Amino acid sequence: MITLARRAALAAGLALGLMLTTAGQAGAITGGTADGSGHPSVGLLMFYEDGTRYRCTATLVTPTVLLTAAHCTAGTMDKTIVTFESDIAAEAPSNLPRAADDPGNGTTSTGYGQTGMFTDSLHRTWYAGTPHAHPAYSDFTDMDNWNDVGVVVLDVPVSGITPSAIAARNALDAVGQPTLNKTLFTIVGYGTEVRKPDGGAQKPTPQSYPLVRRVAEAPGQKLTPQILQVNGNIHDTRGTGGSCFGDSGGPTFLTGKVVTVTSYGYTENCRYLDGLQRVDIPVVQDWLASYGVRP
Repeated sequence: MITLARRAALAAGLALGLMLTTAGQAGAITGGTADGSGHPSVGLLMFYEDGTRYRCTATLVTPTVLLTAAHCTAGTMDKTIVTFESDIAAEAPSNLPRAADDPGNGTTSTGYGQTGMFTDSLHRTWYAGTPHAHPAYSDFTDMDNWNDVGVVVLDVPVSGITPSAIAARNALDAVGQPTLNKTLFTIVGYGTEVRKPDGGAQKPTPQSYPLVRRVAEAPGQKLTPQILQVNGNIHDTRGTGGSCFGDSGGPTFLTGKVVTVTSYGYTENCRYLDGLQRVDIPVVQDWLASYGVRP
């Protein structure tokens, strides 16, 4: 998830708003609860861009295709990898896979070279694939043509996990005001949880662990032809929380179907509005169909 307030400073950088996944940087959706086995099709996405390691969230939508955000797939190095483990690490070290030449600080000159399916040092199963960003992705420059959606085509199919279905074309158009403000959307991801630390200064800050898949319910706030905005504030009594850094590309479900992927937020503490890229619109669904992804 990018933060609009940081866009100008980060525009010359890489995939905006993603959290570097070194051993000390990982977390979860702000608020909500641990997902457990609730959404087994949602996985932790790992990749390198400009020599630095990052993470996002993605959803299995066919046995060989992951749905995520364009800013998680545009300009990445070599392969992207994914695991569908719900509980990644309770504390450091997370022992997430690294590129062969990564010295241990999350940097590389080559990127992930793994292919197919493999296991890491903690016997977690990973799948490697090739990332693709929507060709009309505007890199956060055009709200009318945002198109922050991407896919990862896996080298081998995933077995034992049922892919999630995407919503029918223009499904969200039926959720107008005032119904939108009364509708709860289910956000899932592996992003950073912003909360008060266990000790020391009690200012809410990004927490490193545990690194788990979490789920939160957020009420609708605004709908545009490209974007669904929801209120991800944990203090909003209508919902339970919202997305944060690292939840980028993760799904939002409505009646069991994927309606959006997480795109951006407005604040550094992830307690305000979440911007979610619609995947029910023709410009997205026509492109997804070229990868065999259909409602």
